[in-house]
Amino acid sequence: MSISPLHGGLVFLEDSTSPKKVSHEEEKKGEQVHELNSRDINEFFNPRVSELSLDERLKLCVSVGEEIIQESELKELLAKKPLFNCYDGFEPSGRMHIAQGIMKAINVNKLTRAGGILTFWVADWFALLNNKMGGDLQKIQTVGRYFVEVWKAAGMDLANVKFLWAAEEINKRPDEYWRTVIDISRKNNVSRIKRCATIMGRDDGDDMPSSQILYPCMQCADIFFLKADICQLGMDQRKVNMLAREYCDDIGRKEKPIILSHHMLSGLKEGQAKMSKSDPDSAIFMEDKAEDVNRKIKKAFCPEKVVAGNPILDYTKNIIFERFGTFTVKRDAKNGGDKEYATYAELETDFVAGNLHPGDLKANVAVAINALLQPVRDHFERDPYAKRLLEQIKQWQVTR
Repeated sequence: MSISPLHGGLVFLEDSTSPKKVSHEEEKKGEQVHELNSRDINEFFNPRVSELSLDERLKLCVSVGEEIIQESELKELLAKKPLFNCYDGFEPSGRMHIAQGIMKAINVNKLTRAGGILTFWVADWFALLNNKMGGDLQKIQTVGRYFVEVWKAAGMDLANVKFLWAAEEINKRPDEYWRTVIDISRKNNVSRIKRCATIMGRDDGDDMPSSQILYPCMQCADIFFLKADICQLGMDQRKVNMLAREYCDDIGRKEKPIILSHHMLSGLKEGQAKMSKSDPDSAIFMEDKAEDVNRKIKKAFCPEKVVAGNPILDYTKNIIFERFGTFTVKRDAKNGGDKEYATYAELETDFVAGNLHPGDLKANVAVAINALLQPVRDHFERDPYAKRLLEQIKQWQVTR
């Protein structure tokens, strides 16, 4: 029996001495995947300090968070550190929706402008625990590289962004990492850990394998392992981020990670609080064609004069205005003619008053979303490396 350096687990000698025969075709496919995964993922990393004032930096950071714990701690951090460490993690899982793509790029660019070093924890081991890509680590890492190519094409400034593979980094300092995981698990009961199951897109009542009890303890440990000043994840990750602050109390640590939780974009159907990768019509995906976007937006829930639970207004506020600053609605003169909105509040007022019809809003939102996605489409069509990545991923069956 021997230790596998890749998985950190045990390999039986009979498995290593009697390998299965691999066909020439399978061997060639393996070489192609290895070639895709050999490119430097941090080729653009060249961090720079923000030239903005403290108040301007704080305003940018605050604009990212739907919830901030605590804003006073955030201001102290910015005053103390010209470069601060933000942690975000993503589990490579095949498809990327517009919140992960465009909205993520918007938020990252705000934080890096404020002096943040955004450390993206490419959670390949976590995807393994969650049985993504059939539990194949090489496939998971290829999908991780696809995500990076999407962000690059979507306008994310990568100079202050660093991507770290969980499998590689944990194996560099395994004692430090696993001691923290074990200590977190010792200081919390099973009920508390199961309440964090929502971070994996599951309810705490779901029948889950024991590996997914380990998952929240590992994600909590990541925050300390990466020496994060700020946890910048979605509201759906709030429970495990709070677990990290509670753990600081348990071990007597005064400096707690600041939680900067961004808004979760609504699903396109009625009553969908968030998008679902398992429901293609609940979200716009970064690889969607123009006709897909037009069809999904046209079918989307958008009741006349109603703001609450309206995904089209959600897209307008959190993607279009955030990216473009203004929004022009083009329509027939009989419907009021073209109008440029300088702020989202102005548009919402018109919508509630009935001066902006859902049909006109939808048509123009579709145009704006397609304009944001076109550079991504072009990148995966024209860039040879990105094109090969996408072709490879399309050959694999994606599992939840």
